[in-house]
Amino acid sequence: MGLRSTTLADTATPAYEDYVAARWTTLYRTAYLLTGSHADAEDLAQTTLVKAYQSWIKVAAAASPDAYVRRIMTNTFVSSKRPLRVSRERLVDVVPEAQAADAVDDLRLQLWPHITSLPPKQRAVIVLRYYEDLSEAQIAEALGCSPGTVKSNASLALSSLRARMAAEEGASS
Repeated sequence: MGLRSTTLADTATPAYEDYVAARWTTLYRTAYLLTGSHADAEDLAQTTLVKAYQSWIKVAAAASPDAYVRRIMTNTFVSSKRPLRVSRERLVDVVPEAQAADAVDDLRLQLWPHITSLPPKQRAVIVLRYYEDLSEAQIAEALGCSPGTVKSNASLALSSLRARMAAEEGASS
């Protein structure tokens, strides 16, 4: 009877698979909000899960595995060497004219192209704050920075969004 060595895959797989099954939708949604593209979101979510698997013992032992994985995702997004694609086209599931959208949906549609043009760290702060509803402290933890840096990035992003929206309204008048 030979001894079999225990590997990370042997000890981590069941808990990891359960985590992925339970959290995929949330991870994918956050990745989509960060990247603005379904294909890039899938790549980011999968890259995040690969990194989480490689460190699964640490992730599983963390006080909040979700916070640990969110930090992996935001760090991967912010430090990505891939250039951001700039496109004026917006892919939507339903043609906006065919859908009677309320004022909030209209504002989100108007705002989204401006959010996608923000620098990665500012965009991450906006997504985590206003789409994921995280506190400044949670965002700081996810991005590995101070709450003051989160506040300054949020301020810069909101100023930029206000200026872009004002310029858009001025151009359409």
